[in-house]
Amino acid sequence: MSDAALTPELIAFVREQKDRFDIQQCLLRYTRGVDRHDRELMLSAYWPNAFDEHGVAEGEAAAFVDWAIGWHGEYQTRHQHIIANHSLELDGDTAHGETYYVFWGENRMGPPTLAFGRYVDRFEKRDGEWRIAHRVCVNEKAGLFMENRLPEEAEAMLYKSGPNRRDKDDISYLRPLTRSR
Repeated sequence: MSDAALTPELIAFVREQKDRFDIQQCLLRYTRGVDRHDRELMLSAYWPNAFDEHGVAEGEAAAFVDWAIGWHGEYQTRHQHIIANHSLELDGDTAHGETYYVFWGENRMGPPTLAFGRYVDRFEKRDGEWRIAHRVCVNEKAGLFMENRLPEEAEAMLYKSGPNRRDKDDISYLRPLTRSR
């Protein structure tokens, strides 16, 4: 038997890795969607009948997405949802995941918010596509980040790339990405 043989075990492994990859992409659609205020992208992470229990708000997918984008737009000028450690249990067309998150938000009033927690999700695969069916956001810690300001020259150099936007005019949507002059 050669190392390149497609054994049943290898085929099962590749299928499992594909499912894990697709679920990771679902999580990234959520974070990019909320941070760029891209309603369609954020909604694509959820099944239409999904439910999100976020602590500060809860509801079916569309209502929660509208609330989240509206809240961030009203109270913050910039924000980032960063996902980290991720564990996943696959069981056919259902999966249960736990994903650690870090959240930073520049508040319109007062110092920035820094929060840590976990997304506990039930994913379902329907017609070959993985999405969130139910989410519980476990907020572990949240507080205000007391930043130490950099000198103006340093800030100007750090923040000259962009534009930093929360819509489809953000540089991350630019195609093709080219060197600015």
